[in-house]
Amino acid sequence: MGAPVTRPVIVGITGASGAAYGLCLLELLKQLGRQTHLIVTRPGVQVLEHETGLDAARVAGMATHHWDVDDLAAPPASGTFLTAGMVIAPCTIRTLSAVACARSSNLLERAADVTLKERRPLVLMVRETPLHAGHLRLMLEAAQAGAVIMPPVPAFYLRPRSLDDLVRHSAAKALDLLGIEHDMIQRWGHDAESDRVASSTPPDGDIVSNASGRNR
Repeated sequence: MGAPVTRPVIVGITGASGAAYGLCLLELLKQLGRQTHLIVTRPGVQVLEHETGLDAARVAGMATHHWDVDDLAAPPASGTFLTAGMVIAPCTIRTLSAVACARSSNLLERAADVTLKERRPLVLMVRETPLHAGHLRLMLEAAQAGAVIMPPVPAFYLRPRSLDDLVRHSAAKALDLLGIEHDMIQRWGHDAESDRVASSTPPDGDIVSNASGRNR
């Protein structure tokens, strides 16, 4: 028998604020040698350009494969396409609703539904606040269907030095939920100075501050 095949990860980016989370995930997975399949919604493209200054083509180049959100014949639409799971970062309430209601009106929604039906990890980095009762009901229904609801809540015990530290920590937590081993962040119980991994800069620079060439 040959070596086991490492399954790719599907990364979805929707139109909620927080495009940096999806970009950071792509970068971390690349560093780990994992293949990625990227799906970006139309509003997601708009928010990416506004928040980071990156156009759709450049973002697509950060992934191993990129699929048009309307291409329902793409591999992620089928359960026979084996993956390690899917992360939607950030996840809008509209996409959360689609997951909770098993709606598949585009490739991103279909890929999420396939991930659940195949009993693979689906992590929803829901980016909305405050939340009303309808939002909370949708979160409960999505969780009951098997999704993991993971709002990108910052961890200040890391003593973060930059926005990139905070984004990196949330993205790395999503990797934990996929069962992907890594040492991309400082973990509780480690010395804050000698094991400070969270403050290291990815190869392409500070994902949050430098994506558009501006400090924020």
